Amino acid sequence: MKNYLSIDIGGTEIKYAQIDQAGNIIEKGKVSTPDNKADFLVAVDKIVKKYTDRIKGLAVCAPGKIEGTKIRFGGAIPYLDGIDFGEIYQDKDYPVTVLNDGKASILAENWLGSLKGETNCAALTLGTGVGGGIIVNGHLLQGSHYQAGELSFMIVDLTHPEKMQGSVGNLCSAVNFVKHVNQKTGYSEINDGIHAFEEIKNGNEGAIKIFNDYCLNIAALILNMNTVVDINKVAIGGGISAQPILLSGINQAYDKLVGKMNSIIGQTLVKPKIVAAKFRNDSNLYGALYNLLLTVDNETDY
Repeated sequence: MKNYLSIDIGGTEIKYAQIDQAGNIIEKGKVSTPDNKADFLVAVDKIVKKYTDRIKGLAVCAPGKIEGTKIRFGGAIPYLDGIDFGEIYQDKDYPVTVLNDGKASILAENWLGSLKGETNCAALTLGTGVGGGIIVNGHLLQGSHYQAGELSFMIVDLTHPEKMQGSVGNLCSAVNFVKHVNQKTGYSEINDGIHAFEEIKNGNEGAIKIFNDYCLNIAALILNMNTVVDINKVAIGGGISAQPILLSGINQAYDKLVGKMNSIIGQTLVKPKIVAAKFRNDSNLYGALYNLLLTVDNETDY
């Protein structure tokens, strides 16, 4: 029986998996992401050729703005700009779809994860920046130019608007948060997230201050989104979402933000449920596949 091939293109790794229609991963693997377009295309083609006789559809997700099956402005991988997987594999006897990685994360959660059954919801992936996906009235929000949900580009601090310093991508970056904690505590491995959370749990005042400020920034982002699209639930993903104190910290920060600080907001807006995403490293693989399944079934209208 033929299944599907899902490919998740990231700045560090290209992940791939053979998955069936029910969302069961049969086989998966990963390769390092090349630093140039030519080697990248060879790497992807090698993966596709490995499975091409065993699949009935190819689902891809990637950073950047996606127009049909073409990648525009490849985010952290600039050489992706202009690559059209539908054109590259047009001779195959199976459909090919391409989706932005942030949007893939929410489709994964809405299909089989913590947002299952929700018709108005959002997903945030906290990483180098902030990946985002929004579903409104049961449909993925793409926008007129396929750029809805590009939350990293929101400017929220106008005292530092230059060079993205005041952007959500900077202030809500999990990578930056971890670096700040480790630098504050004098730890040399600045990207060590486990150590950063250990300092917070052990009561380091400097680390706790950075953590509380970070949670408040995430809470403000959720509040701002809620004022526009009135979401019922938000799923928080990314590696640091595995830390239970993060979810409790964000919830407490949200309550503080709409409590004594801004009570009129709390009296007006219903707080969305803030939960952990079910899928982490495999999220985009599931989301890319679900996008393919919806497209094949003609259930998409975005």
